[in-house]
Amino acid sequence: MLTPDQKIEAMGMTLPVVTSPPANFVPVVISGSLAFVSGQGPLSDGTVVWKGSVGHDITPDEGYQAARLAAINALSVLKNELGSLNRIKRFVKLLAWVRSAPGFDQQHLVINGASDFIVEVFGDKGKHARSAVSATELPLGMAVEIEMIAEIAAE
Repeated sequence: MLTPDQKIEAMGMTLPVVTSPPANFVPVVISGSLAFVSGQGPLSDGTVVWKGSVGHDITPDEGYQAARLAAINALSVLKNELGSLNRIKRFVKLLAWVRSAPGFDQQHLVINGASDFIVEVFGDKGKHARSAVSATELPLGMAVEIEMIAEIAAE
């Protein structure tokens, strides 16, 4: 059975390099056996890839891809902090915002992009509690923003 780090590699992926946050916060805080990841968005090389409102500027399928990219960025933050994704015992909670056009009510399907990716990498350890809510605006015009809480093993 492949470890999460090996699974990412087998998928042909390299997690992005973590950059400094654009405001006064840290990317992750460890408290006891929990890692709290600050909101991550669909950025690549510091540029927002998916901007606008889902249901108006971008399609729900594009929103799904935006959520997947935000989850990839969140895993990158975790790996940077922990040294290895193999230290993650399980995912506890995902909190996600979808910048939604008026009347758009499929936030849960958009955020499946993040949830599906996490379960793909971590299997049953990736199954988590979740909230997916609508937002009228998000920082930098992002289409989605995702926070996560993961339980971690001691070093």
